[in-house]
Amino acid sequence: MLVDLATRDDAAVFQLSEDRAIVATVDFFTPIVDDPRAFGAIAAANAFSDLYAMGARPLLALNLVGWPRNPEMLEILGEVLAGGSEVARRAGALVLGGHSIDDPEPKFGMVAIGEVHPDRVITNRGARPGDKLVLTKPIGTGILSTALKRDAISEAEMAPAMAVMATLNAAAARAVEEIGDGVHAMTDVTGFGLLGHLRHILEGSGVGARISISKVPIFDRVRDLIEAGMVPGGTSRNVESAQEFTEWADDVGESDRILLSDAQTSGGLLIVVANDAADALVQLLERLGTPAAAVIGEVIDSPQRRAQIER
Repeated sequence: MLVDLATRDDAAVFQLSEDRAIVATVDFFTPIVDDPRAFGAIAAANAFSDLYAMGARPLLALNLVGWPRNPEMLEILGEVLAGGSEVARRAGALVLGGHSIDDPEPKFGMVAIGEVHPDRVITNRGARPGDKLVLTKPIGTGILSTALKRDAISEAEMAPAMAVMATLNAAAARAVEEIGDGVHAMTDVTGFGLLGHLRHILEGSGVGARISISKVPIFDRVRDLIEAGMVPGGTSRNVESAQEFTEWADDVGESDRILLSDAQTSGGLLIVVANDAADALVQLLERLGTPAAAVIGEVIDSPQRRAQIER
């Protein structure tokens, strides 16, 4: 066993031989968009993201389905599975089966299995003072999804975020692989929000961080929707949790705290890279067309493992 839940990493890692290790993860959730094929694609990209965050290459997946047993809903399920299979093909992985149960509330996700060389596993534990923090997708999908559910925005207005959520983190992972030892730690940004997942790195590495809100990429309309009260329950819980390890500058408002704590679905990779390799990483990400390639902060020396948030 190389990685288990003790360090709150994104996936489990089990070594098979001197040059092979299996990486395993699982994730599923209720629909966050109305389009069933898009829901399936987003759920699949979300599951594979954990593999990329560990430096692994996807191999296969198993579907996890909770679904109402009636003909109309089963037809919709076919679209969900098709969306998931399409993303798996893009990842170079096979969907080999799965499991389903009768459930009045639809749910879909995947068990995702990948492979990595044992010496190339990337965890939460390698961040060092002076490293830069790079984010590869904008944030705000939790706010947008809540607004969609409450009819505050249309699915057409949600479309740009849907496309990003269905985008695999494969290109970002390729850039990380090319940078090699210059990348010291990594995670993906999902349900705990940007700050929550950053916390896992800080605790695992015994360091702190400084984040500049002005440098964090954000989807359009998110700030306005926060002001309109479109805040999901998971995000509110993340805000409360962030108080335990976060120091806010005086000019950082409540909407900023909500934004950095927003519970994401299929978010980007948060990459901790050596200062002298940060520019090369950003250039690679831009060349490969990742949704964002933003240096949002840096790792600092902090025995208390705290995050400092500034404008």
